[in-house]
Amino acid sequence: MSQRANLNERYGAVADTIRIEGTRILATLIRTVGDVQLAEDAVQEAALAALGAWPVTGVPPEPRAWLTVTARRKAIDIIRRERARAGKERAGAELQDLTRRDLDGSLEALAPDGALDPDDVVQDDLLRLIFTCCHPSLSPPTRVALALRTLCGLSPAQIADVLLTTEVATTKRLVRARQKIAAARIPYRVPPEHELPERLPAVCAVIHSLYTAGHAPSEGEAAYDVDVCAEAIRLAELLHTLLPDQPTPTAVLSLLLLTEARRPARVDDAGDVVTLDLQDRSRWDQSLITRGVALLNESLERSDRQADAYQLQAAIAAEHDRVPSYTATDWREIVRLYDLLLEVSPSPAAELARVVAIAETGEVDAALKLLDGISQGSRWHAIRGELLARQSRYGEAVKELDEALATAPATHPERAHRARRRDRFQQLAAEHPAPAQSAREPHAAGD
Repeated sequence: MSQRANLNERYGAVADTIRIEGTRILATLIRTVGDVQLAEDAVQEAALAALGAWPVTGVPPEPRAWLTVTARRKAIDIIRRERARAGKERAGAELQDLTRRDLDGSLEALAPDGALDPDDVVQDDLLRLIFTCCHPSLSPPTRVALALRTLCGLSPAQIADVLLTTEVATTKRLVRARQKIAAARIPYRVPPEHELPERLPAVCAVIHSLYTAGHAPSEGEAAYDVDVCAEAIRLAELLHTLLPDQPTPTAVLSLLLLTEARRPARVDDAGDVVTLDLQDRSRWDQSLITRGVALLNESLERSDRQADAYQLQAAIAAEHDRVPSYTATDWREIVRLYDLLLEVSPSPAAELARVVAIAETGEVDAALKLLDGISQGSRWHAIRGELLARQSRYGEAVKELDEALATAPATHPERAHRARRRDRFQQLAAEHPAPAQSAREPHAAGD
């Protein structure tokens, strides 16, 4: 291997470690120093230190442990710099406390070979961070923004897109949230049992949102992010273990597993998206489906069969997963479940999914009419184009797919698939200039 290739490999190891383990390292440091901004600055400096050291010394056996300990040392350096300024007595006290209780303890935890086994602590630290982000003293949008920034690593601009606001407003919201947490001395811990009910819905929403960010990225060419999905499932498992008798965490875990079961068939060998109707179901993970269905049944029993939004979404996923073929899908049952979901938790995404399900029952005219009452976006145009093609209105379908492509990010994961569908409709429009009965091509169901 050439020296350049070796350096690139080592730099890649730093990037991979930060991307995969960065949230856990950050959570541990936040618990240590009690300040999100300080922790973020220290982790960034630790990453820069790794970039400087690892190409020379090699990647350590436990890179996360190296970064965790280095980040703590960097936090001390930052506090020392703050203490050197006038009026920083409190920072000096923080330095003494951090040095005495946390850094020394962390160094003592190092094995002779430099390894650190922080898994149990890290899990607790990360869960503390989730619960802190979802503290009831923060407004719901602020909880989401703080969690997306701290847990998902999204930029303020990306968060602004999710929350339908501006980057400036999002940045201000994050600053105010951190100031409020610091001023109110909100502890980074799992809250006592009597505080769980008011925090648990937001915590579940964060974990589900994290999985969604990995399963259906809004940016980038990859159809999914395996590491993000795995981290969300790990957190769902952790929350279920913490609260095994609570129906909602059980339902969230069920939903994630039932969705994850289909991931191996979602892309072909070239990395292109494969829609649900064309997926090779022999590649679906039956063990995840079996466990997901069992968890769903457990969750429903604990809620006296009164389904919440996660249980309904899991039930819809189970309907897809349990049948051997696309044509065997009970679409009328799926429509019924979406009707219930829209009563419990209405959203444009659920409305669009219900439209697709209605079209799959054969009621394409009704589905098209329902689209008129739903806010438009890239997916809206893609679905309408597919439905118009089913009525042999290929010219109109081409226009809708053009609009879907124009309103989606340049690196949207489904962009290539939609371009191929547009080209196919364009070909059919040339072959069939007049409306005519044609074979149905069901590709609007997604995955």
